[in-house]
Amino acid sequence: MSTSMDTKIEPPPLHRFRDATYRGHGARADAEPDEELVRVGPGTPCGEYLRRFWHPVALSSEIADLPVAIRVLGEDLVVFRDGEGRVGLVHRRCPHRRASLEYGTCHERGIRCCYHGWRFDVDGALLEAPGQPPEAEERLKRRVRLGAYPAFECRGLVFAFLGPPEEMPEFPVCDTFELPDMALVPYRAPFRCNWLQVLDAILDPIHTSFLHSSISREQFSAGFGEVGRMDFFDRAAWLMGTNTRRVGENVWFRVNELVLPNFTQAGAAFATDGTKQRYYGRTAFVRWVVPVDDENTTALAWACFGERGDPPEWNTPEGPELIEQGEIFDRPYERRQRFPGDAEAVEGMGRITVHAEEHLAPSDKGVAIMRRRLREQIRAVAAGEQPLRVTDLAPNPVPTYGGDSVLTIPRNGAADESERFSRLAHAFMQMQFDADALPEPERVAYVTERLRALEANGGGG
Repeated sequence: MSTSMDTKIEPPPLHRFRDATYRGHGARADAEPDEELVRVGPGTPCGEYLRRFWHPVALSSEIADLPVAIRVLGEDLVVFRDGEGRVGLVHRRCPHRRASLEYGTCHERGIRCCYHGWRFDVDGALLEAPGQPPEAEERLKRRVRLGAYPAFECRGLVFAFLGPPEEMPEFPVCDTFELPDMALVPYRAPFRCNWLQVLDAILDPIHTSFLHSSISREQFSAGFGEVGRMDFFDRAAWLMGTNTRRVGENVWFRVNELVLPNFTQAGAAFATDGTKQRYYGRTAFVRWVVPVDDENTTALAWACFGERGDPPEWNTPEGPELIEQGEIFDRPYERRQRFPGDAEAVEGMGRITVHAEEHLAPSDKGVAIMRRRLREQIRAVAAGEQPLRVTDLAPNPVPTYGGDSVLTIPRNGAADESERFSRLAHAFMQMQFDADALPEPERVAYVTERLRALEANGGGG
């Protein structure tokens, strides 16, 4: 569009702006990020807390006949599989002359450095130092060790413990790892921001009604766009947020769950739209939010397909590695602007957001609880205490609660059903808590029977 040079410019009257409430100037905050919660490197309070737990660090499919360079909790590492099928996770630099082991070779036992051929076992022990006199090689074997961490494979994910060996806990096997007739498909989802920004979303159940529905498009179903009643549950190492919605004559209970410090689950993405009954559906993803460093995060997870997860037809040959909860990563910028998802929301806060510049609301209660609990645990570890771990509080398999159920409960005539929904949500969660000690088949039968009874009773009035 061209502009004629002889067109007279008529500035807008100043009162148009002065009578408004513009407050940009002077509103630039000089607050800093919350160092206690966001820094994850070695020796930092949060980093040392996180190092007291097992974390997934890679996909098994990524490890073939070559070592793979990775970064976890601010550490540069190499993961590999030797000829005996063992997984090793070691410091990236060879202790001899600091060459990178990402260029090493995997041997029948251990990994060999490309520079001088020194070979190390998966536990970091020096197995061979070629070119040295025999007595010197023996001294080196006694004196030199490569930094290494315990690691093992489980259903296509590589898990590792990066903390002090004497602090190593039992690996928590959650109930959703072993659900009958459920396919668990491993995947990764990258985020270019601090880990806490990604984790915050799990205890923010209201965001699904906007980000994933009414803001730009109906991403999953119309039911997701309903703004329901938010309730939050704090059970030591388990934190949960429920969003209870009405969809026609149905009431839809959706539970988002965090198991400290970074294990998250939520209901299915595509199995329900709230219009059909669903009794005790479980999670659609079993996910860990793992810090790469202070400014990058990887969610490593299993997508769950089956009768109680997402529909099996969504388990496509392409797999879910580029898609999480219906969101494709690495989309064109304009597409991301028009149809933002979780990545755009959390990355748009900046590489490390500043909590002092936020204005939390009642719907952010779950986020506030989570941050407070994390801070307590970080400080406990810094003081030499043991952190809360689910394996210390419950037997394996550990009971978890992320999922959704849909019951036919007609309206009772009240214009505002908020308090009724809260009572129903508390009743639904208590059913699950009461069944904690039951084996999975009995637990399913118990909760399902209680749900049907609640439904038959019209939700209790």
